[in-house]
Amino acid sequence: MTNKLRIVAIQILVLLTVVGAGWGVAHALDPRITDDDLRGMREEAALRAGDDFLSRYVSGDGRVVRRDEGGDVVSEGQAYGMLIAVAVDDEDTFRTIWDWTRQHLRRPDGLLSWRWADGRVTDPNSAADADLDAARSLILAGQRFGAQDLSDDGKRLGADILESETVPVGFATPPPADVVPAGQWLAGPGLTTVAGNWAATAPHAVDPGYFSPRAERELLHATSDRRWLDVSRTQRILSWQLVGSGQLPPDWATVDGAGHATPTGPPAGGTAQFGLDAARLPIRFAESCEPSDRALAASLRPLVAAAGDVPALRNLDGSAASDWQHPVAIVSAAAAD
Repeated sequence: MTNKLRIVAIQILVLLTVVGAGWGVAHALDPRITDDDLRGMREEAALRAGDDFLSRYVSGDGRVVRRDEGGDVVSEGQAYGMLIAVAVDDEDTFRTIWDWTRQHLRRPDGLLSWRWADGRVTDPNSAADADLDAARSLILAGQRFGAQDLSDDGKRLGADILESETVPVGFATPPPADVVPAGQWLAGPGLTTVAGNWAATAPHAVDPGYFSPRAERELLHATSDRRWLDVSRTQRILSWQLVGSGQLPPDWATVDGAGHATPTGPPAGGTAQFGLDAARLPIRFAESCEPSDRALAASLRPLVAAAGDVPALRNLDGSAASDWQHPVAIVSAAAAD
């Protein structure tokens, strides 16, 4: 979903969940501004941005519309809308988005079809990031609104993800110590999400930007299903495999049955790059409560947060692969910093 909808949603989510260092500038300029003042300024700006997103992109029936791309709907946008509605404490909008989503996008296996246009589903395949973000939003909504029905829906969707979008992988031998830090590989079997229902056969297509330790933690706490702990541990290892040698994570990778991750181009063809999908990995890992996840995000700083322009696309060695910029890449660099 490389468009304005993704840009605005990610920026708002970061603003809603991450304490921005830029607010410290205000304190430096005027020491009379207290931490409480800064917190209130940040929250007010975030709420204003969230409300603006919902009013701009959410239709009356609950579609989060890609108005800049022909008016279609994707499951990722629906999930972003739900997360933002929870964050701004708008239960009515949350329920409207979720009601439309489950009525029009839900597949027989409980996952969400990823694209809808012209009154029908145009691609029934699922996208694991959207499913995971939607499940997370439902768990959070159940807690914030005191709504057991939403909590139950989130738990159900989480179970469907484990059933249809995760695969077992094994680590027969430890990876080299110079690639994966000590203690960051998992002996024995592991479990990872794949890109969607279509990637369930080996070698599995994965999108590292879909890995979401915070969402997995929410589902672990809500369900007590320890498979979510296995997912987080395995994906941390796979991520270190991809970045531990001083490389950036790719938009796409393949994972074989032994649990070895290899950078690759997109399924339709192309070269391996750190693009707008992979840019989400440092964002998602930086918001994690697990120190090792934050350390992984911070390890990317030398490649993504150097002084100067921030290109939208990079080669895996950090060199520019585009001469244009994109806000998501800038937010990603800030998350790694």
